[in-house]
Amino acid sequence: MRLAVGLAAILALSLPLAACDGSKPLIKREPKGPGPFPAADRPVASIVSSRWSNEEARDRLNEAGEVMDKADIRKGMTVADIGAGEGYYTIRLAQRVGPDGRVLAEDIVARVRDQLAERVARERLDTVSVRLGEANDPKLPPNSFDRVLMVHMYHEIAQPYEFLWRLRPSLKPDGLVVIVDADRPTRDHGTPPPLLKCELAAVGYTQVAMEDMPSAGGYMATFRATGRRPEPEGIVPCRLNAPKSAR
Repeated sequence: MRLAVGLAAILALSLPLAACDGSKPLIKREPKGPGPFPAADRPVASIVSSRWSNEEARDRLNEAGEVMDKADIRKGMTVADIGAGEGYYTIRLAQRVGPDGRVLAEDIVARVRDQLAERVARERLDTVSVRLGEANDPKLPPNSFDRVLMVHMYHEIAQPYEFLWRLRPSLKPDGLVVIVDADRPTRDHGTPPPLLKCELAAVGYTQVAMEDMPSAGGYMATFRATGRRPEPEGIVPCRLNAPKSAR
């Protein structure tokens, strides 16, 4: 019994020393990140496909051309294509911004990202980079983008307040967020415009324009980050049954 007590005492003394001998600490403390962020008061649509529609059919309607025109995307700009999927917009954005512009295409599904990277390499689009993002964080470099596009994917963002909060620093001072979606409930793969406006306003974005976009299957809304970015705990979430406001 005396031997067992002695061994226990030696072990107890050796544990604190083990944390001070240059090895890994016994208790790993993760750095505290921002938060907590409020949850969205709405259903989240599932990701059903990386393809929204046939590219040839979309081109016949001049979908990408109309969106890029109305978003005032010009040569030499730097643009992020979030939820890029198979790259319908990525390819056409690269053509629009030209050799002096840059396009960052991002998806959160590794398989989709890899397929898009292969397409970009095959078509020799040297001004396009492809990367993997996270569901709640686009992980974009700060002060980099003239435009950030999200086409038919906003309703799939499960944590919109955190996502939008982390997105803000990536915009240049005159940068715009461009969102294309359908005017229907989020569970039906759309976002009602008043809800969209409310969620972005909660994180400090001001709506610049909202217009119908039949060629893209819904509407297009543009937003600019204004004022100071709110503290996460100060974000007031929107209610799903909030009364509609004028567009």
